Amino acid sequence: MPATDTATLPVTDALHKRRSVRAFTDRPVDPALLTEIFAAAQRAPSGGNLQPWQAIVIAGSDWQAVKDAVAARIAMGREGHQPEYDIYPKGLTEPWETRRFGVGEGLYAALGIPREDKKARLGQFMNNYTGFGAPVMLFLHCSRIMGPPQWSDMGMWLQSVMLLLVEHGLASCPQECWAMYGATIRETLALGDDQILFTGLAIGYADEDAAVNQWPVPRVGIDEVVDFRGFAS
Repeated sequence: MPATDTATLPVTDALHKRRSVRAFTDRPVDPALLTEIFAAAQRAPSGGNLQPWQAIVIAGSDWQAVKDAVAARIAMGREGHQPEYDIYPKGLTEPWETRRFGVGEGLYAALGIPREDKKARLGQFMNNYTGFGAPVMLFLHCSRIMGPPQWSDMGMWLQSVMLLLVEHGLASCPQECWAMYGATIRETLALGDDQILFTGLAIGYADEDAAVNQWPVPRVGIDEVVDFRGFAS
């Protein structure tokens, strides 16, 4: 079926359906469909129309090469870390620390992994570095001269891609964890040192039966994040 035959999905529905999928099937993804999705995502806004985002999309042996290279670094323990940036702020305070802790506990609870089972929790975390079985991985990067406004632009492009993936029946999981091994990934993908790795995005078809894809991910109410002012009562 041609990619353009896929029925459209209202934006609100796509937003509610999108989630970080942590178990994929091995069903291959049509590169023509991905091309259509990325072309549509080019309409994402960017300050000054810089369009700072750059992406490498890999599958097959190229994807395996990245997994193998990162696995070798992981085997080195903390000495193998090559962080591109701080994924979370140092000294994270409330309410953000509780939100971060809570989502992790919810995930492990859905898998039936108790807090004291450190080995099983580590095993689940290590699944990050296989893309949770996704057949396609996107690595998003930009020039090191770009600053926070352009990183915001990359986030808007990434959200556009994720919603378009949902529209076409696909799933994804944004994975900043890959930035812990930025130098190795850049070397494996032949990216210059002038580039900084922002995130990975696992892409594929969700395993709908997996418990890890079914637990409810909480969101705070808008009263905690939106302050309306100046509106007539």
